[in-house]
Amino acid sequence: MKRLLLALAAGVLLAAGCNTVHGVGQDIERGGEKTQDAADAVKRRM
Repeated sequence: MKRLLLALAAGVLLAAGCNTVHGVGQDIERGGEKTQDAADAVKRRM
């Protein structure tokens, strides 16, 4: 029973960690898109 609870707790923590990493990845992607948009805007002005 103790091992089952430990395995369940580990699974919950891993799932939460994956969601957090996924969210960070999305934030970084959005930041990159904004940077690229700004660079494109500068290119158009030249």
